[in-house]
Amino acid sequence: MTDTTGATGGTGETGNGPAEGSMPDWEKRFRAPRVGLPHWAPEAPDRSVFVSNATGTFELYTWDRSTGEQRQATDRPNGTVDGALSPDGAWLWWFSDTDGDEFGVWMRQPFGGGPDEPAVPGLDPAYPAGLAMGRDGTVVVGRMTDEAGTTIHVVRPGGEPVEVYRHRQSAGVGDLSHDSTLLAIEHTEHGDAMHSAVRVTRLDGSVVAELDDTEGGTKELGLSVLGFAPVAGDPRLLIGHQRLGRWQPMIWNPLTGEETELPSSLPGDVHAEWFPDGSGLMIAHDHRARSQLWRYDLTGDDPSGGELVRLDTPTGTISGATARPDGTVEYLWSSAAEPPQVRSTAGRIVLDPPGIRAPGSVPVMDVWVEGPGGTVHALVQKPPGGGDGPFPTVFDIHGGPTAHDSDAFAAGPAAWLDHGFAVVRVNYRGSTGYGRAWTDALKHRVGLIELEDIAAVRDWCLEYGLADPERLVLTGGSWGGYLTLLGVGTMPDSWAVGVAAVPVADYVAAYDDEMEALKAMDRTLLGGTPEEVPERWAASSPITYVDQVRAPVYISAGVNDPRCPIRQIENYVERLAARGAVHEVYRYDAGHGSLVVEERIKQVAQEIRFAQRHLPPKPTPAAGG
Repeated sequence: MTDTTGATGGTGETGNGPAEGSMPDWEKRFRAPRVGLPHWAPEAPDRSVFVSNATGTFELYTWDRSTGEQRQATDRPNGTVDGALSPDGAWLWWFSDTDGDEFGVWMRQPFGGGPDEPAVPGLDPAYPAGLAMGRDGTVVVGRMTDEAGTTIHVVRPGGEPVEVYRHRQSAGVGDLSHDSTLLAIEHTEHGDAMHSAVRVTRLDGSVVAELDDTEGGTKELGLSVLGFAPVAGDPRLLIGHQRLGRWQPMIWNPLTGEETELPSSLPGDVHAEWFPDGSGLMIAHDHRARSQLWRYDLTGDDPSGGELVRLDTPTGTISGATARPDGTVEYLWSSAAEPPQVRSTAGRIVLDPPGIRAPGSVPVMDVWVEGPGGTVHALVQKPPGGGDGPFPTVFDIHGGPTAHDSDAFAAGPAAWLDHGFAVVRVNYRGSTGYGRAWTDALKHRVGLIELEDIAAVRDWCLEYGLADPERLVLTGGSWGGYLTLLGVGTMPDSWAVGVAAVPVADYVAAYDDEMEALKAMDRTLLGGTPEEVPERWAASSPITYVDQVRAPVYISAGVNDPRCPIRQIENYVERLAARGAVHEVYRYDAGHGSLVVEERIKQVAQEIRFAQRHLPPKPTPAAGG
């Protein structure tokens, strides 16, 4: 075995790595400067904030569109990505934790630069649970701690924070109305952490209205807050619901109780955002791992009879979009073959980062496989110039589990492709984007359900000659890392190598140490605590099967990770070491992953080298064959 420990840190300019001419394409994809979708201040739309890795670490940047000036606003060794502008654009708020542990306080600084200061003096550090800022200076801060559960505080201009909500179950700040009189809260007081209800209160905490599709936790239908109407005097709230078996928007007036259902002709999940003048909705449609944008007109007397118009966007994935005051939409787009760009429906590139350009990669092929719970969608990529196979093949399993892989650019899978591997990504049961029933199928037999779907796709890859059965790598991060360790233990003959990043390895120990919101999610998934349903926790825990693992295993872990804490990983590693199993462990000084480019490159290089070292060589064709 090998046991290594690393530390992350800022690296200065991305050009401090190898010269561009000698740099392999897979490294260029990580080092090429990237920018996130700019978020603008409602009362000062020329002022925006975005995330970029231009210095080699993901940090927050302000951008004054009227002058073109861009300024790096944060500079921390392990990066900063959580930030927001005040509605008037005067202040940048950013969340300050310690080395990625996600536990901290909100800080703020003037938009044009200046010293950082505590944004809400008087609030102790906590895990963030939402933030809403009103046009009148009112701020609502959501917090979560192991001791108190969720608390929500209202801070009036010049005043002290006042607690207006507290509950042991997970909850979060949804939005603040245009006039700062109504607060929308998403909560799971009914005990089902996968399906939220929505409560609207006054700012003193008094309840105005409640919308709960779970019927007290007896029905598995969730709601999400999409935002109050951006118009003075309009109390309507845009809500996401699952009543039709997938995410759809509706408009709810909490003062009258009136609900307005919107057209449901689009087959996939639909999310929405108000246009800034309230005249329409920007619709983001996600279906079969690809995205579209639409506009829905609300100018008529009957909002349910508006016109749905498709906006012109390329085929691929839109990972974020926002409607601008001029009626255009800005969106962050990519495909598996083409790197991300911030585009506008006006037909231009909104932000074009300086420096080297990320090389393209390989398009995905859609594969549909019949599994034990229904048809499974997988995205398959063959290595460039590799012929027809069979190939050494990486099953790169997404995290979440309530997420999904899509036709989007990803530097990690592209690195495996450049090293001659085929890459397969599986949207197993539990994934989003395929309807509520598919997502909610992940209950009680947690982990084992997902692996059944992965196994069905694996069998297809072998049957059709894509994958070499002797050279199969199972890998993933977070929940994908958990499925990797569970897979090499429960299906030891199926995988030649396991590569797990920030995984759940000992489920019970992870539950004891993780943040409270994740404990609630685990209780929902498994139907109780480890004491209440110990057999389910044991069946779903990788450490239960650690003595059956035969594949060499690589594990990376952040020592400050609050989601997949380090102690439970150490428990698993000790069991591997006790039986002399081939494994390697890499510990780094950050949380649930790293925001430092050089650190990510180091980790990916180690993962690929580990797989190459332990996979059998490619069979030599027989003479005369």
